Amino acid sequence: MGEKLVVVGQGYVGLPLAMRAVEAGFDVVGIDVDEWRVKRLNAGESFVEDISDEQVAAALRCGRYLAGTDYAAAEGFDVCVITVPTPLSEGAPDLCHIASAGRSIAPLVRPGATVVLESTTYPGTTEEYLLPILEEGSGLRAPEDFLLGYSPERIDPGNAVWRLENTPKVVSGIDAASLKRIQGFYQRVVDRVVPVSSLQVAELCKLLENTFRHVNIALVNELAIFAEQLGIDVWEAIDAASTKPFGFMRFTPGPGVGGHCLPIDPSYLSWKVKRSLGHNFRFVELANDINDHMPDRVVHRLMLALNQRGKALNGSRVVVLGLAYKKNAGDCRESPAIDVVKSLHKLGARVRAADPHVTDCRLPAGIEIVEATRRELAEADAVLVLTDHDEFDFELVQEVSPYVFDSRNRCRGPNVEVL
Repeated sequence: MGEKLVVVGQGYVGLPLAMRAVEAGFDVVGIDVDEWRVKRLNAGESFVEDISDEQVAAALRCGRYLAGTDYAAAEGFDVCVITVPTPLSEGAPDLCHIASAGRSIAPLVRPGATVVLESTTYPGTTEEYLLPILEEGSGLRAPEDFLLGYSPERIDPGNAVWRLENTPKVVSGIDAASLKRIQGFYQRVVDRVVPVSSLQVAELCKLLENTFRHVNIALVNELAIFAEQLGIDVWEAIDAASTKPFGFMRFTPGPGVGGHCLPIDPSYLSWKVKRSLGHNFRFVELANDINDHMPDRVVHRLMLALNQRGKALNGSRVVVLGLAYKKNAGDCRESPAIDVVKSLHKLGARVRAADPHVTDCRLPAGIEIVEATRRELAEADAVLVLTDHDEFDFELVQEVSPYVFDSRNRCRGPNVEVL
């Protein structure tokens, strides 16, 4: 028998880790509260684009993977990695899923076991919040009896170049022994491990990475608004600036930010700064304001364009291309496209949405899911590009659509306007 690994959460973060660990020789138990998700996994079906059905089936066939909702299957684990969601609730961190996972796994913690938190959260969570839960439920103490650490997840759904195994993995431990053990664990599943000196450094690292992206996306989003008003092609300016080999990193405008990181993680950092230091994190608050209002900006631009063509948004047939928060992925968590669709529907547009990746997305009643066929595009009053999946035929889009508003700069032509 190999070492037993428990991965709590079998979503976009936990499932790739579980599959990679099986390949590395671990006996893996994947715990998830979603019975539908567990049923699919045990049938050899993946719901994550980065993991194929065959990978799941192979893990099941070799006998080293089992998905379940019952923590009893985790008994006797050597390593437990917690990869549960950490949403916001009324602007404050909601750690209920971490608490639930901690309380459930705590009675199964035995001397010498290792627990690692991967969920994105504010600095101090692992030691100040998760540790007491584990100690109370186990009757043990860390680091004397069991090992504890934090390693920020860096999963980028749909990225075919940077996957779990070749993306450097930051790791930390509550003490030197914990760090050594956790570093050794991840060295078996990824190519490069980056140890840091404390749990708080690792927790801040994740928030820094996503706050950096969030602020820079807000910069180009606001720049796009002003450039359009000044009559300047912001996309051409970005292309030109991107030729500079130093001191510049390319970010592009869009209809907003989405996914499990950008709309949430910077607010965790802002909340922590406000709570601990009494200061406002002004960059984060400004970025939130800009990015949160980009869906409204898209709807406003579309409304103006239709008015200029003698049409009202109310009653117009609008075909939306893309519901996911990013291209070539099916994740629509916090997707700005969903906000745009809901606003259009509320304003009376006849919305028809196409997305070849999204299979489970809550949309208002009356919005029809369609394919982006020639006829569908040609019969639209407006086609709105929100997510630029490679499966969309953008040459066809700009050829047959009467009018296209493209928030991703994939179409060009006399009938096309870009964000």
